[in-house]
Amino acid sequence: MSIDVENNNGVCRVVVKDEMTIYTAAAMKTDLMDQLTRCDELEISLQDVSEMDSAGLQVMLLLKSEEQKLKKELRFVKHSQAVIDVLEILDLVAHFGDPIVLPAGEAQ
Repeated sequence: MSIDVENNNGVCRVVVKDEMTIYTAAAMKTDLMDQLTRCDELEISLQDVSEMDSAGLQVMLLLKSEEQKLKKELRFVKHSQAVIDVLEILDLVAHFGDPIVLPAGEAQ
């Protein structure tokens, strides 16, 4: 897992790359929590996430919880199919409240 960060006047845009799994969760948690505390707004792009398991989901849930405690604004955007699959299986799409754009041909 790696992240690219762009900070523009307190608005941070982060692109998560590779996997969000048990193998990367500890580093991901540290890196993303650091960004959440530094920025007024944090936008996390998930378009390059190739695999996600429950550990990756737990990091997302933690960030959402901390967003409220810290009175920050957090958005997950550009969800990859791997992320969409996990959120849909666990019926958590509405919990995050972020719009998910389905790839063409997959709308129901």
